[in-house]
This record gives sequence, structure tokens and C-alpha cells, in this order.
Amino acid sequence: MKNYDVIVIGGGPAGLAAAIRAYDLGAEVLIIEREEITGGILNQCIHNGFGLARFKESLSGPEYAARFIDEVCKRDISVMTNTTVLSLSADKKVTAINQTDGIFTLQAKAIILAMGCRERSKGALNIAGTRPAGLYSAGSAQKYVNIKGYLPGKEVVILGSGDIGLIMARRMTLEGAKVHAVCEIMPYSSGLKRNIVQCLDDFGIPLYLNHTVLKIEGNDRVTGVVIAQVDKDKKPIPGTEKHFDCDTVLFSVGLIPENELTKEAGIELCGATKGALVYQNRETTIDGIFACGNVLHVHDLVDFVSEEAEIAGAAAAKYALSGSKERSVVNTFAGDNVSYVLPQKIDKNIEGNVKLFFRVKKALEKCTVKVICGEQVLLEKKKRVVRPGEMENVILPESLVSELGGDISVVLEGKEI
Repeated sequence: MKNYDVIVIGGGPAGLAAAIRAYDLGAEVLIIEREEITGGILNQCIHNGFGLARFKESLSGPEYAARFIDEVCKRDISVMTNTTVLSLSADKKVTAINQTDGIFTLQAKAIILAMGCRERSKGALNIAGTRPAGLYSAGSAQKYVNIKGYLPGKEVVILGSGDIGLIMARRMTLEGAKVHAVCEIMPYSSGLKRNIVQCLDDFGIPLYLNHTVLKIEGNDRVTGVVIAQVDKDKKPIPGTEKHFDCDTVLFSVGLIPENELTKEAGIELCGATKGALVYQNRETTIDGIFACGNVLHVHDLVDFVSEEAEIAGAAAAKYALSGSKERSVVNTFAGDNVSYVLPQKIDKNIEGNVKLFFRVKKALEKCTVKVICGEQVLLEKKKRVVRPGEMENVILPESLVSELGGDISVVLEGKEI
């Protein structure tokens, strides 16, 4: 059984950035990736728009990934591809399998979880109809088109307005397909505003808010769908049905953090994010195991994934080389109009500012974000517009962190759009 200071599970953008940071701080690092190459989901995201925050450039997904892959190659970081992790224990033993070594076990002083997330499938939705060919998750369709060179269909309806669904509406159109509609059950899109403009508005693709798919028609192949408007309880409104002839339905109905290994290790999960509960250094409730990227909470921008991964990488290296320290913990909570706050725990003994990430429950304008401890308002920040599809953040200065006298909450006040 070989020992490492830090083992990173997942070789996507989060895993690569975390590994680089941990190595630069003196740790011996191994990356384990189940695909043939590192880079993760970015390898199939050939559209641009990546790196605007980090590199001040508009890069494609593979270009963004290549910058980190090149940095890994410049360092003595071990990488195992085509290797699947089978289990992870609380004492940081990793059991994995590949064609070369069979089943083997590795021991780490610190673990970084960077497994990303998976798409919610049609099976999670209560949609009437058979199971014909032509039903795909948006990410699967993206892989068929961008990696394998296959066009899944010519007449398309998309359910859900997540970023992958919006991007695939544009991609299918560019490849010659007709996208009849994008349906969203919520009164707002769950994707970035820029993607709505660039992928739907610029191509004349209609977005039906407060709509869902009632029925999928067809036996061997999809022949059509029926959509309808929903009320405030998400129940279909009789008489609002619309029918579209189509041969393909894409589902972009949410992402779920890939937390099987997290749960197996006994790490406590957050019901709101579906990821691990973490401190500001991204350490989970088990000492020496850290989480970052989409396995922790779903991000909009890969730039933020890299930033968070570097926090986890630095903390993992520090833990591996010097061990754990005594904690002084306060909890964070989501207040009015906020669905979750991350990190869920703040250790006052960790130096530095704390960036609190949060998502809002509904679109608001002329907003004020408040960080409250008891009856005291610690911090206020003005925001012009906030939307559920875009993650927000507020920075808590180190001077305030060290003086926290109890748990804090993030609340949002504003006018509903």
C-alpha cells in the first residue's frame, strides 16, 4: 500500500487546481481520474466564456482545462487515469481499480474530494409516456455532438433552462436542428442571464417560463411532446396545453453532487447544497478530508471552482504536513430570501477573510445583503439585481471573523422582479 500526503479524487478543473496548490506548498500529491484524460466536463464544453474572471480572457472549456493540465505536467504530481475509486474510509484509505493494477489500496494523510456532479435524469421526473429513443440529458447530448460527432435529433424540445440546456439549444441549432422550445417549470431561468441572451434570444428560440412537459409521445422514437403552463403550486393548468412535433427531448433539470464516496466515508451532508458540510478552508466534518468544486455545491462559473479548489488544496497540504489544530466554531445559516450559505461552519482560529457564497430564492432588484450575528448587523452590501441562477458572495473581513460571538445568518432584502 503506497502512501501519499494528499490524494485528489477527480481530475476535473477542481481536482487539477487543488493538486497544483497542494504540491506548491510541499505535499506529495496523487490525482485519481476515472476517464482517459484529465480535464473533466470541460473537455466537452467547446463553447467559449470560460476564464473571464480568472484569466481576463474568453476561453473554451478545453483551453481552460489545458492551462491547468500544463501546470500539472510541469510538476512532479502523480496522475492515475482510467482509475475508478471504489471506496473511501474515514481513516483516509482509498480503494481503487484499474486495468493495470487491478484492485489496490492507497493511504493518504489528507484527501480532496473533487468528483463533480451528475445530471438529474428523466427518471426523477413524473412525466407520462413510454420510454422511446430520443430522450437524453443535455450533458449526454453535448458529449454525443462535441466529442463523438453524432447529432441526436433534428426536431428538439428542451425541458429545463439550466446552463447546459441553454448551451445545447444553441449548439443543436448551429448543427442544423430545429429547437422548438425551452420549457422551465419555475418563473425564472436557472441559467446565467448571459446564456439566455446568447443562446436563446440571439437565435430566436422561445423560453416558456412556468411551463413543463406533461406527456412524451412515441413508442420506438419520440414523435412529440405536450407542454402546459403550471400554477403557483406547480400543477398544470387545464386548457394551456401546447403540442410540439419532435424527435428528441433534452433534459436540463438540475445537477446533483456526486457524493457516494462522501457518504461512505461518513461525512455529514448539507440538505440544501446536497454536498458536504464544510469549514471555510473546505474541510469536511471528518478531519483531513476536504471537498471543492461541484461535488460540494453546484457552481455557475469554473473560475470560482478553481478559486475554491485552491483553498482546499492549500488546507489539505497544511493538514498533511502539520496535522489538525483546535477549533473555535460558529455556524452560518440562510436567512430571508436565501436558499443556502457556504461554508456552513466558520473556524475562528483560521486566519484570513471568509468569502460567504450564497444563492437566492427569487429574482430581486435594489437589494441589500446583510450578515447578522444575533441582533447585530456585521456587514451590509448593496446589489443591483440578484437571480437564483447566479451564485452571489460577500466577504467577511478577518477582523470581524475573529470577534464573532455566535452563529451568523445571511439575509437579503429587495424588491421582487
